[in-house]
Amino acid sequence: MTGTTDKTLWRGARLATLDGAQPWGWVERGALITEGEHIAWVGPEAELPAGLAPAIEHDLGGAVLTPGLIDSHTHLVYGGRRAREFELRLQGASYEEIARAGGGIRSTVAATRAADAASLQAQAQRRLDTLIGEGVTTVEVKSGYGLDLESEARCLRAARALQGAQLRTSYLGAHALPPEFQGRQDEYVDAVCAWMPQLQREGLIDAVDAFCEGIGFTPAQTRRVFEAARTLGLPVKLHAEQLSDQGGTQLACEFGALSCDHLEYLSPEGVQALAASGTVATLLPGAYYFLRETKLPPVAALREAGVPIAISTDHNPGTSPTLSLLLMLNMACTLFRLTPEEALRGVTQHAARALGLADRGRLAPGLRADFCVWDVEHPNELSYYFGRNPLRQRVWGGKLS
Repeated sequence: MTGTTDKTLWRGARLATLDGAQPWGWVERGALITEGEHIAWVGPEAELPAGLAPAIEHDLGGAVLTPGLIDSHTHLVYGGRRAREFELRLQGASYEEIARAGGGIRSTVAATRAADAASLQAQAQRRLDTLIGEGVTTVEVKSGYGLDLESEARCLRAARALQGAQLRTSYLGAHALPPEFQGRQDEYVDAVCAWMPQLQREGLIDAVDAFCEGIGFTPAQTRRVFEAARTLGLPVKLHAEQLSDQGGTQLACEFGALSCDHLEYLSPEGVQALAASGTVATLLPGAYYFLRETKLPPVAALREAGVPIAISTDHNPGTSPTLSLLLMLNMACTLFRLTPEEALRGVTQHAARALGLADRGRLAPGLRADFCVWDVEHPNELSYYFGRNPLRQRVWGGKLS
């Protein structure tokens, strides 16, 4: 390998590549070479290619280097806040009771519809900047707080305009029933499907999502949304089995879903459907914690079946108002009993898969040069601490940022 002006050498690092059969993909004294936006070489420092003449060299002094973090399930674009509902839940009201009384998602819809594009984007950018400050390099952002064509498009455009990380957008028109469609749920599903081609033509949709739940949409209605997505060649995802077992996971797996998310009430049949389809199980410990849930997702069964498990913040104003993916690592271990390695893979390797992205989530030649340098001795410290941010450097597309 010969030197070029855009080669950078990162040496003196402990590498958690998450690649290969070694636990953590561990390289005790490793090095990494980037060329442009991609990784050109990674391995033990003693095996660096001869004749290397990098334009820039960084000695990391034994710091830990991991892939960049990926937040694969967020609702970053919205107006308003729902702190009052937090109080109501503490006084005994359930999530479903609040939603049926006109609170919940509908209250955020009203605030979002009232907000202009500039304010929606500015607020979402501040939220994204907080995630970036903890090493996040790729983020999925869902719509679902507009619930009419104009407002959904405005939210998706705001998501597309965010800066500082790779953005993936999911169309979540089937999130809740807007007030103007009260009593006409099937007609609203028709509208959600009818808006989809226009939003796709504008380049605003990477995937299609839905909320299949007793307070959301039935499996039959969800199927119609997924059929419309399939007609357009769009991949699907699903909020599934959060509050009850609707069989949404099996439905989503029929359509080769990228991921099914929440999954507290996932059945054995749902676990097997995930395993057979290769769909990622995305667990959202922030929502579980904030809603004070007691029904744990079947982590042992998912692990035994070989289902890839992703972890995400599920940032949203009502049920998971966290902006710390590092905290979610800790919660995934303490609440769901994932191992620290499983948790880290859940916000890197498997989170990338949940977004249909094969070019990131590990440290390997040819992949994007998205990685983080941490002031820790071992990557298990990333899930051990909470309330501490040990990020030293974030590299996105080969550039310090």
